[in-house]
Amino acid sequence: IDFLATGTAEQLGTIIEYCETRFSSIDAMIVIFGSPGLFGVEEVYEVLREKMRSGTKPIYPVLPSIINAKSEIEGFLNAGGINFPDEVTLARALARVYHAERRSAGSSAETPAEADAACAREELRIDRDAVRTALDSIADGYTSPETTAALLDAAGIPRAREHTTTDRAGAVAAAQELGFPVVMKVVGPIHKSDLGGVITGVSDPERVATEFERLMRIEGAVGVLLQPMLEGLELFAGVIREPSFGHMIVCGLGGIFVEVFHDVKTLLAPVTEAEALGAIRSLQGYPLIQGTRGSAGTDERRFAETVARLSALVQTAPEIAELDLNPLLANREHITAVDARIRIERSSAVS
Repeated sequence: IDFLATGTAEQLGTIIEYCETRFSSIDAMIVIFGSPGLFGVEEVYEVLREKMRSGTKPIYPVLPSIINAKSEIEGFLNAGGINFPDEVTLARALARVYHAERRSAGSSAETPAEADAACAREELRIDRDAVRTALDSIADGYTSPETTAALLDAAGIPRAREHTTTDRAGAVAAAQELGFPVVMKVVGPIHKSDLGGVITGVSDPERVATEFERLMRIEGAVGVLLQPMLEGLELFAGVIREPSFGHMIVCGLGGIFVEVFHDVKTLLAPVTEAEALGAIRSLQGYPLIQGTRGSAGTDERRFAETVARLSALVQTAPEIAELDLNPLLANREHITAVDARIRIERSSAVS
């Protein structure tokens, strides 16, 4: 229906009313309304918002005049409206919803038994009391290694054994306890790798002592974390909280694959294991997860379970604004979080 930008609020109301009550073949409406900037359109947006509130058919507004009608769009959003600034973005979102796998149907790549197994647990059990204990006593910002470890343990996400120390003798003792070779990481700076704050393959006490001294000289260093060296395919899983929207769960190949190829999939929490498995199987790098050219591959269902556990964690702890597990090292027998970063922000938490 060609409704021009010079149309009135009354005309828009009439069009929506006809689509609502007289055209039974219409299931939903996309209202694209811009403004030439010659006059205000507050009344048009108010009619649109009221029809969205009171109507029985979904209405998706596309308000592209983000400059000409900037103040009117802000008023529309502040009053509780929602908006897509571009119809292509809306079309892609609707297409993804339409083509998403139904939980009860499974996928064509699975047998019914496999689909049932993937969907067996609608909600993964996590230790909610331990999550709240870990979070309720700390301030906003990036969590300490101890709190990060406590949250992963409460969520049932396997992690590498580790030890944090602030003195050289403690670093040597920790390395000997963990077993050589070890990985050493500076504690304090956020972007450790960029500062040379991650050393792999440290294989003797003398080098542990030398690298400890070097790491502690990095600006912002408050300690050194040691872990045993692990092998496996590098995977990635994480969370980002969108203001006034919710948590987005992200998964894909890890390490440099995230930074260079951006081969990741994004899901809206809550996420089940079946949904996570579908996202994993749609990655361009999925053959690496399956195993290719002589590589053993990984247990994709363990990966899917880890993604679903992240979703369960942020459902319990909405104040988690950002969470990265990169890398997750995986093979056929295990998946282990080697490096984790969690940021807490309570002021804009979505409950």
